Amino acid sequence: MARFAPAVAKLISELGRLPGIGGKTAQRLAFHLLSVPEKNALSLAEAIVAARQKIKMCSVCSNLTQTDPCEICSSTTRDRSIICVVENPRDVAAIERMRDYNGLYHVLHGVLSPSDGIGPDKIKLQELIRRLQEHQEVEEIILAMNPSVEGEATALYIARLLKMSGLKTTRPAHGIPMGGDLEYADEITLARAFSGRSQI
Repeated sequence: MARFAPAVAKLISELGRLPGIGGKTAQRLAFHLLSVPEKNALSLAEAIVAARQKIKMCSVCSNLTQTDPCEICSSTTRDRSIICVVENPRDVAAIERMRDYNGLYHVLHGVLSPSDGIGPDKIKLQELIRRLQEHQEVEEIILAMNPSVEGEATALYIARLLKMSGLKTTRPAHGIPMGGDLEYADEITLARAFSGRSQI
């Protein structure tokens, strides 16, 4: 890396830690932040600090929220008989965009990946089981993991866990390609996947 003032080098280094940001992009971002009016840069810094301080996990569904329980869990108009299980908070946002789903969510914050040392205790799986034990009104679980090897394995693991519970366990059936991410799927693709979900 070219020689920069220590503060600039630190900024480039920290920006480079962001997903999808390589060294050159980190440099461009750093120099952009240094070239904008100070109030703009400070506004960004304040937004990051405020988000880190105010955002927490919902005690019910583990989604990111500023209020606990979150707005979705607190809603009186949502269908409380269905819980859609997803990998991360971005997936909740993607499904909400299609406006066809009116149930609740449970966010795992990851998927099973033994090669990476991620077992059932490293994701929000026990919280899901406990939630299902406490809420007898739940009739269906939609396992909406991303269509990756780890996502499929996680969905099958959860389906096996719930096999004796009597709950209907489904997967979005089609429209999402293998290896794709829910957050990048358009609303029509997601809507078709949800309407065509199949029991597993």
